[in-house]
Amino acid sequence: MLGLFAFFYAALHFATYAVLDQGLRGPAILQDVSKRPFIFVGAAALLLLTPLALTSTAASVRRLGFPAWKRLHRLVYPAAALAAVHFWWRVKKDVREPAIYAAILVVLLAARVVARRRSSRP
Repeated sequence: MLGLFAFFYAALHFATYAVLDQGLRGPAILQDVSKRPFIFVGAAALLLLTPLALTSTAASVRRLGFPAWKRLHRLVYPAAALAAVHFWWRVKKDVREPAIYAAILVVLLAARVVARRRSSRP
C-alpha cells in the first residue's frame, strides 16, 4: 500500500503541475520537462513508478511470476533516488528539508544492503 500511496502522490503532484502550472498544454509540458532538469527527474521518477502501480496486485504477481515481478519492482530504488534529487533541485535556498529526506532514504537503502549481505552469508 505504501508504494501505491507514493504513486498516487506523484501522479497527483504531476497532475497539479500539468493543470495549474501548464494549463494541460502538452507542448508546454514537454518543453518544460526538457528545459528544467528537476522536472525531468521528477517525471522520470513518475514513469518508473507507473509500472509498479500497474503490477501491484496479486494477479500481476501470478501473471508475471514472482521472480520477474520482483525484478520489475526493484525500479523503486532508482525512482526513490530520482524523487529525492527532484526535491533537492527544486528547493532554491534552504535545502534542509530535502537533505533530511535524502538522508532517510540513504539510511533505509543502507539498511537494505546490510540485511541482504547478512542473509547471503553462509
